[in-house]
Amino acid sequence: MRRGAAGPEGNDKADCGGEQIEVMKFSDVIVELYNKFRIYFYMQVFSRFEKREATLTTVESYSMECIRALGEPTVQEFAGMMGISAPNAAYKVNALIQKGYIEKVRSESDRREYHLRPTRRFWEYYELSSSYAKIVERRCRERFAPEELEKLEEMLTIITEELMPELEIKRFLRSPD
Repeated sequence: MRRGAAGPEGNDKADCGGEQIEVMKFSDVIVELYNKFRIYFYMQVFSRFEKREATLTTVESYSMECIRALGEPTVQEFAGMMGISAPNAAYKVNALIQKGYIEKVRSESDRREYHLRPTRRFWEYYELSSSYAKIVERRCRERFAPEELEKLEEMLTIITEELMPELEIKRFLRSPD
C-alpha cells in the first residue's frame, strides 16, 4: 500500500491494487480512540441517571479527573491545573465534598494545609471508565502478539511521558519545602 496526497478530510489516499482508498492519519486514529473511550464512559454515566446515581455535572467530572491525576493536591494546586482562581476552585471543591466524592485531609507536614482525597464514591465512579480500558486491554492481548503489545506499550509510554509536556503533572504540584 502506497501513501499519496491528503484527501478532502485531511486523510491520506493509498493505492491498493489500482484502487484509491482513504487511510486515516495517526492523529485521526488517536482522536477516534479517545472519542470511543469517552463515549463509552458517557454511556455508562447516562445509564445511571435512570437509577439517580449520576450526580456529577460535566465540570465536576472534569474536576475529579484533575484531582485524581494530581494525586492528593491542595486547593491551590487544583486551581493551577484547572486554570481558575482559588475561590472558584474552593467553590468546586466544596460541591464535590457535599456530594461525597472527595474529602479534605489535613497535611502531616503543614497542619494549616489540606489535601483533596477522592473517596470510595469517586473510585466507584472512576471505575466506569477504567473498566472499559481493561476490556480493551484483554481484547488486545487476544488479538496481538506479545512483542506487538510490548512495542505499543513502549510507544504509548513515550507519548504520555515525553510528547505531552503540557500535561506534566509535576508542574502543577508545589515542590515540598
